[in-house]
Amino acid sequence: MSRRLPWALLGVLVLAQICYPLTGGGTRAALTVATVVLGYLLSVGHALLSRGTRSALALVAVATGGGFAIEALGVATGFPFGSYDYSGELGPKLAGVPLIIPLAWTWMAWPAWLTAVRLTASRPARIALAALGLAAWDLFLDPQMVAEGYWVWRDATPALPGLPGIPVSNYLGWLLFAVLLMSALRPLAGPAVDRVDRRDAPMFALYLWTYASSVLAHAVFLRLPASAVWGAAGMAVAAVPLALVLWRDRRAGDDRPTADPARSTDAPAGSAADAPA
Repeated sequence: MSRRLPWALLGVLVLAQICYPLTGGGTRAALTVATVVLGYLLSVGHALLSRGTRSALALVAVATGGGFAIEALGVATGFPFGSYDYSGELGPKLAGVPLIIPLAWTWMAWPAWLTAVRLTASRPARIALAALGLAAWDLFLDPQMVAEGYWVWRDATPALPGLPGIPVSNYLGWLLFAVLLMSALRPLAGPAVDRVDRRDAPMFALYLWTYASSVLAHAVFLRLPASAVWGAAGMAVAAVPLALVLWRDRRAGDDRPTADPARSTDAPAGSAADAPA
């Protein structure tokens, strides 16, 4: 049952995201909230089932708690993202921040981390790749949410070409916090998060689905071609190598993503990181 639950949640999440461009108004806003909650339950639930309580609590502390703190700071001061305000369409707020926003950070932080672990054994490289993999998601997210009116920027200059209404400082702020988040995750979560195995297939599927579906949705259904291009280029840094590695392993008949080079030398023998799937 524990192995099937992440796949079941992922299936419901995919269905909700497929329905998103087919809705509008209040229904679309409600579906947005539901999708974020599903993604949060999927990532935190997977961390709990595959790595244990310590790792799940660490993920919640740094991604959910840290996400709320940085958003509250941003709304109050304009640092580090720029000056912005949330509308009331995303549900209840605390300190000006909709409560689902920190859940969104958590939703994508976990698959971004596991993707980086799968692709490199170097801890600094993992932090950098995981941070890029998370921050690049906002190249899709912010244009989509701004277009829906879920938040608005007071000063949107300078902006990336083709993405008016969103300042470059927003993406730099995302990258800064993503680096801090990923740097804190491993020390708090322990060595169990330094390796990946068969249990992590739903998280890899989630990351690749987010990438591919976002490109398609922005390019075709949401009529946001510029963010389709920017997001495709940004998330490709992690998504394309992940897809190639998984494809290579599948062709080789190896469904165990614990093979080198993803093995960490930091996890002691007999640790939770070495537990069989």
